[in-house]
Amino acid sequence: MKQRRVAQIIRAWAAPSQIALACVLTAAQPMATPTARADQIDAGAMPPVAREAAVAALFDKAVQSPPQLRMFLHEMPKGGDLHNHLGGNVYAEDYLRWAAADGLCADATGLVPPPCAPGHSIQAIIDHQPQAYGRLVDAFSMRGWQSVGRDAVSGHDHFFATFDKFSPAARGHIVDELVLSRRSAADDRLSYLELDYNPRALDEFAMAAADQPLDEAGLAARYAQELPGIAQVVTRGIAQLAAAEAQAAQQLNCAAPVPEPACFVRVHYIAYALRALPPAAVFRQLMLGFALVQQDPRFVGVNIVQPEDWPVPLRDYDLHMAMFRFLAGKYPGVHRSLHAGELTLGLVPPQDLRDHIAKAITVAGAQRIGHGADIAYEEDGAKTMARMAREGIAVEVNLSSNDQILGVKGADHPLQLYRHFGVPFVLCTDDQGVARSDMTNEYVRASREQGLRYADLKAAARASLEYSFMPGASLWASHRLGVAAGACAQSLASAECHRFALGSEKASAQIALEQQFASFEKNQIAGEED
Repeated sequence: MKQRRVAQIIRAWAAPSQIALACVLTAAQPMATPTARADQIDAGAMPPVAREAAVAALFDKAVQSPPQLRMFLHEMPKGGDLHNHLGGNVYAEDYLRWAAADGLCADATGLVPPPCAPGHSIQAIIDHQPQAYGRLVDAFSMRGWQSVGRDAVSGHDHFFATFDKFSPAARGHIVDELVLSRRSAADDRLSYLELDYNPRALDEFAMAAADQPLDEAGLAARYAQELPGIAQVVTRGIAQLAAAEAQAAQQLNCAAPVPEPACFVRVHYIAYALRALPPAAVFRQLMLGFALVQQDPRFVGVNIVQPEDWPVPLRDYDLHMAMFRFLAGKYPGVHRSLHAGELTLGLVPPQDLRDHIAKAITVAGAQRIGHGADIAYEEDGAKTMARMAREGIAVEVNLSSNDQILGVKGADHPLQLYRHFGVPFVLCTDDQGVARSDMTNEYVRASREQGLRYADLKAAARASLEYSFMPGASLWASHRLGVAAGACAQSLASAECHRFALGSEKASAQIALEQQFASFEKNQIAGEED
């Protein structure tokens, strides 16, 4: 019988279930002694526990076939992507399309402004030179490295070099980047994005910072010196984003009676500082970021980015952590998510692996850790992970970029170590355009390489909203995913729960995710019955 595998995991559930929501953080186990034939199953009448178990069985079947697993996971609701750089989110083909429209040219160094030598315009390359076009795609992403370049250049160097190569094509296309990011999120069944993004006004002001000496003792004086100029820059940045978002909404036709699905993707932003800049410029960027988050609710946190292993970021790491600590004292409500531990043995000397994650938490007050790949090399790694578990400090897991940049994947990846210590985790794309990935692929890798099953992935999707910086109270009680709190404890459909959700963006998004999971699971079971 076609439905036998589903029927095998269904117990008698004729009595009404008292459980409104259920989720386990470990893999769902098959349920024994079937009492209902699969062709008699009404997925809409099944209690949530039985429905999830039935879909978990379908997942276990799909995981044996990568194409079937891809199809299954593409349709699965995935919540949010909390580690997503806006520029790196765009695929090379889109950058080249924009470069052609802007009349840019290509030479041996990359993209250059016109006039173009004969045959060297991007449009001419698109139209007549498919091999040259392919080389540009490879240069702008990890595609060529995956195919033929592993022995020619390190994944680390190729990955980070792409940003300078495609940046000329990105200029003036923030609206297009926002549109593409929301469309790709909607297609990938994501309902929320936290995008690493700085308005142009902030970056221009920060880059103009004089390369003057700055140490921890001088932070207070530099803060007082810089503060008068911050407000005007932040105001300009807010206006720039408002204009870009309005144009993006217009392109997406969000005011139409039936808007694009992308219009329903919630978006917030994380301001950032570039850790390879001189200290005065880094501090100015962080000041701008903290002030921006305080003034504009679209911005929900501050981060620090760029390769952690470059000489300047290694030299200034402690100073950067002190900057975060100082500014957190001035802006105590601002969330912090720090790239930390994006390192591995051999990339840097052993002494540089000892404490970056610990310092990001204990000194800078990080509330999430981006990457965290070198935790096993830290001197107090067990203590750090115990604290992360205790305080609900999630790790942002980027399986594709950790593989491509660090060569860390499979059993060598610390995801299972974090899970062993009870550290919450979320799956993220990092730079999906550069990595030639998407969130569905990250879920596929989590399943095939890390052994995560359906219940684990469902918990990860829930965690992506729980540990987001989205404003408002959580639906869940004390991070207990699947256990609704307060007004929603009895039913998500109650009037009390509805009123609660109206006052909390986070809870509203979480309830919507539960509804999406219920629909997904019913459809999966119904599809198996057809």
